[in-house]
Amino acid sequence: MSGTAGHGTVKGRDFRLFWFGETVSLLGNGIAVVALPFVAVLTLHAGTFVVGLLTSVAYLPWLLLGLPAGAWVDRLPRRPVMLVSDAVSFVAFVSVPIAACAHVLTIPHLLAAAFICGCASVFFTTAQRAYLPTLLSDAELLSGNARLQGSESTAEVIGPGLAGMLVQAFGAVAGLLANALSFLVSWISLRAIRVTEPPPSPPPEVRRRRLRTEVRDGLRFLFRDRILRTLAVFSAVSNIALTGMSSIEVAFLVRTVGAGEAVVGAVLTLCGLGGVLGVLVSHQVSRRYGSARAVVICLCGAAPFTLLFPLTGPGAGLAFFVVGGVGVGAGVVAANIITDTFRQRYCPPDLIGRVSASAAVISFGAIAVGGLLGGVLGELSGVRETMWMMTGMYTLATVALVCSPIRKLRDFPESDESLRAAEAEKAVP
Repeated sequence: MSGTAGHGTVKGRDFRLFWFGETVSLLGNGIAVVALPFVAVLTLHAGTFVVGLLTSVAYLPWLLLGLPAGAWVDRLPRRPVMLVSDAVSFVAFVSVPIAACAHVLTIPHLLAAAFICGCASVFFTTAQRAYLPTLLSDAELLSGNARLQGSESTAEVIGPGLAGMLVQAFGAVAGLLANALSFLVSWISLRAIRVTEPPPSPPPEVRRRRLRTEVRDGLRFLFRDRILRTLAVFSAVSNIALTGMSSIEVAFLVRTVGAGEAVVGAVLTLCGLGGVLGVLVSHQVSRRYGSARAVVICLCGAAPFTLLFPLTGPGAGLAFFVVGGVGVGAGVVAANIITDTFRQRYCPPDLIGRVSASAAVISFGAIAVGGLLGGVLGELSGVRETMWMMTGMYTLATVALVCSPIRKLRDFPESDESLRAAEAEKAVP
């Protein structure tokens, strides 16, 4: 493992390159999250179901490929996997503006691009989580994750505003071209990294094992561990709820509330400030209250803010959406930083790819379900009514979290061995 142990600092050219490439790519994603529904709604005149389906299709690959991807990533060098993923994503998204310029863009084409990019994202995200400990020491992981999450939150602030301006100035597909170019920048940055990645070196008996067995090992580790299992279940339910709302937010703001493209971009930009706030407070909250307790505080604190989304109205009523977005974003992002760092420290190195992929399949698979559910309910019951349903689901998820074993912990354990030792110590009379 490269990098020097420090007190929360992150040094090194290679991590800075990695961080820069990721930041640009995340900014492109922040633009595309808004631009993609705009293309569907404004260019192709799609209904609410199709808008929700776009989110679902983008995350469906996690259900199809997530588990075997984790096993493959544990067998392969991680950086080449990320390079191929960036190249595939670039081709998928650059095809959309090309088709639009040729006046042959269709909804199936848009869905296919989202699905292909989603497949690439499965491998990139799984490899990235396993690759980061190669660039950073254990002492640097929390700060490294905070910087990456900070980039994601900043992209969520800047991206929607840029998307709104690009849509108004150059048309809806301009945002997808910007996203395609961001993958190219990420690819170049990864190519420039010099650190030598340790080659995967599983024993011969592991290399001969069937892929199904390796996948089962990752799932078994995840579900036998009470902390990882609790976090995975909460992530699934909360992601269904939050994605059910976010997948139809553009349609809600444009069609139900009556906001214009620039106003929608501004509203979503202000909502993104919550993620930046979450990055800023995550370390302080974790240090003051303990990592496990901080996660419960942050996620439960976000719950009341979800009630504001369905109350949104035109004009000054948009403030409900903004305040809700800031509150939810701050709580969820701060919790994500802490839990991501916990998993990277906690999981055995030879299992980290498979365990991360197993957790991601549950988390991102739930996003696919949430996107589809939001679109279906939006068509059947109404968009505002769907917002209320999803708010209720998130509230129930937080109640379950408070009743889970995590509520008894102050800090997450450093490893599964330390957890077993602590439990054995408690069992001694």
